[in-house]
Amino acid sequence: MALKRMDNVGIVVEDLGRAIDFFRELGLELEGRATIEGEWAGRITGLGDQHVEIAMMRTPDGHSRLELSRFLTPPVVADHRNAPVNALGYLRVMFTVDDIDETLERLRTRGAQLVGEVVRYEDAYRLCYIRGPEELLIGLAQELG
Repeated sequence: MALKRMDNVGIVVEDLGRAIDFFRELGLELEGRATIEGEWAGRITGLGDQHVEIAMMRTPDGHSRLELSRFLTPPVVADHRNAPVNALGYLRVMFTVDDIDETLERLRTRGAQLVGEVVRYEDAYRLCYIRGPEELLIGLAQELG
């Protein structure tokens, strides 16, 4: 049996509306919102009784999704948002954009801050990391040539 695709990346947030607005500004489309609760959901996550609001965001090409989740119950138990780039575990998601400078300008109006610098990697990419809503670490890449 072969792997078919990666379906989505999940990010837990405190302010679902703010996160949706930020990722819309980046260029993702809101595919839908839902409330997930019940015994079946707790069996998947191992959290038991849970009540979660989610928003599924889709990239313009339709191939990738970002699932934003806001846990109402049980409460959030850990916070990795200020972890440095070399911390263990899942840390960031990276998006390819047409124009990194224009994207940074737009996202700054939504509170994004550059982590280091925009750098050029050979003749292939311009790259940077930003902190987005709730200090989420996001990578941006602009293909060159």
